[in-house]
Amino acid sequence: MSQPETGNRTSEAPSPVSEPLPNAVVAGPVSHAILRVARLHRMLAGQLLRQVGLHPSQELVMMQLWERGPQRQTDLVRLLGSDAATMTRTIRRLENAGFVRRHPSPTDKRATIVEPTAASNALRNEVERAWLDLETSVAGDMTAAQQEEAIEVLGRIEESLARATAQHES
Repeated sequence: MSQPETGNRTSEAPSPVSEPLPNAVVAGPVSHAILRVARLHRMLAGQLLRQVGLHPSQELVMMQLWERGPQRQTDLVRLLGSDAATMTRTIRRLENAGFVRRHPSPTDKRATIVEPTAASNALRNEVERAWLDLETSVAGDMTAAQQEEAIEVLGRIEESLARATAQHES
């Protein structure tokens, strides 16, 4: 016996669209596919990262700090292709959670240094495991050649989008 539909499907993965798509979407099938994949990827990443007390993108900041050590906040913006306002909010949230600390640079009073705390260092293995789980979910059924091809295609898409973004900034 099936249970009544409640409208709350947060525990189920969204299924591919089965309804007819608007003409604008049909005109951009690659863009539509990217949006669907990006949404599901971010959703799964969020689920995995919540288990370790982080939100999507916070782990990228932590990975940079764990690998490179304390960094100027402006360098984190550049390394992660972020903007200053978003990075400030991310760092503030990580600081409030006890995962980073900020202090003025001893050599440049205009710069802020961000460093990982002992609490964040304890998360490192869990974050790496979450990323491994995410990668397995994304590419686990692919052969090595298919993974390589996917990375190549995504790289070309990224380059194309970067060029288009730069053109629209002008």
